[in-house]
Amino acid sequence: MILPEHRWWAAEPLWRMAEEYGFAHAWTYDHLGWRSLVDKPWFDAVPTLTAAATVTSTIRLGTLVASPNFRHPAHFARELTALDDIADGRITLGIGAGGVGFDAHVLGRPELTAGQRVDRFTEFVELLDQILTRDSTDHSGEYYTAVEAHRAPGCVQLPRMPFVIAANGPRSMRLAARYGQGWVTTGREADDPEAWWRSVAELSLRFAEVLAEQGRDPAKVDKYLQVDAGPVYSMSSVDHFRDVVGRAAELGFTDVITHWPRADEPYAGKESTVEEIASEVLPEL
Repeated sequence: MILPEHRWWAAEPLWRMAEEYGFAHAWTYDHLGWRSLVDKPWFDAVPTLTAAATVTSTIRLGTLVASPNFRHPAHFARELTALDDIADGRITLGIGAGGVGFDAHVLGRPELTAGQRVDRFTEFVELLDQILTRDSTDHSGEYYTAVEAHRAPGCVQLPRMPFVIAANGPRSMRLAARYGQGWVTTGREADDPEAWWRSVAELSLRFAEVLAEQGRDPAKVDKYLQVDAGPVYSMSSVDHFRDVVGRAAELGFTDVITHWPRADEPYAGKESTVEEIASEVLPEL
């Protein structure tokens, strides 16, 4: 995860290094402003990934996670189609329900309840899937309307780019099981590392049950863990990162997502640790 906080002359080397070091995928946040950095420099996800696609050639790129707070499926589908074309089929779309922080109130709209956010999330994913896979889509829903939304030319990846759907609750997990080629979780908020890992284990088990209910083969759904949602930064040391990756694998996760180290909190660390992880840990995976 590379936060979209740097001017491109400073961000470009990070995306290049992520590929050169051998990471399987690189992501950025999709926010209008984020937590303690809301008053700091911040750039949009789509042009950031577009630029990253032009300076890389093999690493997969994606949003983690795209937000319904400020995106409309008809317009976003056009952006994604262009992005997938520029990246030559290397885009993975992470999608979430949209938070209740800065993104939710910067546009001056009423705050939604948790249930309403899941309702909107469901409609967002369903409509986006339709627009990306059908020649023409008409839709009139509670949160979105589309009139003759066209697919052409469509994604490079067929029938569309893979969706990785963020889900912790039962309804969003069912949505992930239905539409997702992957599922991502942050676990549940906890100050104690072991409590956080227990929550991750519980969610992983629950998602496996939801997949079975939906008739999906668990082996065909990628499972992503955002490991820095826990109370200890995953790249605080090489040994800690190796332990985190091992524990995630034991719980059935196929992928982990860490954050490129920053000079300050959050995710304060050293780029030398990334280099050591790339040389010592990645070859073991």
